[in-house]
Amino acid sequence: MSEKCCGNQTDIKKEAASSCCDSKPTETVQQKNSCCGSAASESKMEVSCCDTDSKKFDYLLWCSAGFVIFFYAVHLINPSLPLAYADKIHGLGHASFDLVNTMAWGALFGILMVALLSRLPREIVISALGTNRGWQGLLRATGAGVLLDLCSHGILMVGAKLYERGVSTGQVMAFLIASPWNSFSLTLILIALIGLTWTLLFIVLSIAIALVTGFIFDVLVEKNVLPRNPNRCDLPEDYQLVPAIKNELASIRITPKSILVFITDGIKESRTVLRWLFFGIVLASLIRVFVPEDIFGTYFGPSILGLGVTLVAATILEVCSEGSTPIAADIFNRAGAPGNSFAFLMTGVSTDYTEIMVLKETTRSWKLALFLPLVTLPQVIMIALIINAL
Repeated sequence: MSEKCCGNQTDIKKEAASSCCDSKPTETVQQKNSCCGSAASESKMEVSCCDTDSKKFDYLLWCSAGFVIFFYAVHLINPSLPLAYADKIHGLGHASFDLVNTMAWGALFGILMVALLSRLPREIVISALGTNRGWQGLLRATGAGVLLDLCSHGILMVGAKLYERGVSTGQVMAFLIASPWNSFSLTLILIALIGLTWTLLFIVLSIAIALVTGFIFDVLVEKNVLPRNPNRCDLPEDYQLVPAIKNELASIRITPKSILVFITDGIKESRTVLRWLFFGIVLASLIRVFVPEDIFGTYFGPSILGLGVTLVAATILEVCSEGSTPIAADIFNRAGAPGNSFAFLMTGVSTDYTEIMVLKETTRSWKLALFLPLVTLPQVIMIALIINAL
């Protein structure tokens, strides 16, 4: 479509966006002035199907936050409630108070980390990750996954984009498995919930699973069992990572306004994280109050039955990594099953139906998507059994 006014010509071009959902277009608007003396300008707007409409009320975020704030206040005020369920209400207040105070400092650090990472150009991330096959590429992909502070649903969008940019299938799988729950903010939260030693052990084991899984996927691709990535990296051939980082650092200007914008952006970018974090607190609080500890220990305890129930629960519950962390901590502390706790965190990554569907849409292969749980689940189960036996 084109229209002319005083020599102005506006060309509107719509291209299909290659996003995780492939449902909305990317619009590029170019304005050219021929006689009005203004410079040419170009603006580009990308719309992702996975983004939430800013005008749409986020029921999950605000209902979960309202629940947490209400019961947190109940604990602080400690009112006398002549109700039949007063003990349950006070129990929810105590659980919310305990979880919020435990997780708050990690969440605050996480918001700052998200704000920092949101400032990095995507080209720097992709260049740092590389497209090298073999252990070097897998190590870089796993390291990027551990450092990138995004929830499991947010990491899917990044993983899908990396696949479209030409990153090997093994690297993408290693990136996805290493990313969701052991990001910077969740690592801090997990340290507060289960301790430093167990958190570090969980991280090392998840990295090992990510590397082994990535290697297996690359081998399966080489043997033509799984399809190759048809995409190629679209970074410029002369692109250099170190100069790009130097230019980015040189462009930083620290002012009171920039600091305020930095913090505000961090809170906005963390909205998805906070949504699931609050929801996880709600679930963990309800579990603490309404599920007796003896029943919890029986069905989620360090046994074959407990591990099986944990795997089923992790598969059914569509909870983001921020939401699964407090639940996994409850399995660790109340059920006394560290292996089940690890399995809950890892199985949520491997068998999440959202992740499988996004992989299928991105790779156009059901076979490749279903191989993710097929390759990872045996490793998770074996390691969980070993941890429970310690």
